[in-house]
Amino acid sequence: MRIHIASDHAGYQAKATLIEHLSLAGHELVDHGTNSEESCDYPDFCISAAKAVANDSDSLGIVLGGSGNGEQIAANKVVGVRAALAWSVDTAKLAREHNNANVVGIGARMHDENTLKEIAQTFIETQFPGDERHVRRISQITEFESTR
Repeated sequence: MRIHIASDHAGYQAKATLIEHLSLAGHELVDHGTNSEESCDYPDFCISAAKAVANDSDSLGIVLGGSGNGEQIAANKVVGVRAALAWSVDTAKLAREHNNANVVGIGARMHDENTLKEIAQTFIETQFPGDERHVRRISQITEFESTR
């Protein structure tokens, strides 16, 4: 799986951890920055990763920050992206199963290293089953998105 990943300064260490962990699991990671813990503005990096996901339907995205909130909001500004904020393994799984989310926002300051890995791995491994009610709801979102 190709994974576009981005963070701000608060998520930099978590991003490095996930790049190593997910690469060892056989995934292709594309790093959209940032490249240090120096204070920076997350929208540039997260929007870059989200645009890459929107243009590559075979990929997923991970955006990381202190809480993951701003990063997820920024990613959702890109047409074609359904970014979910995951604060647990369960919410990561449901984001894929119910919403077919293609980007996940994770709060680096909210979780220990093992939980970060579990959330990311669950998001990547969970498939969208495509049942009728969820497809209908996602279609409604896509319809609205096309009117913007």
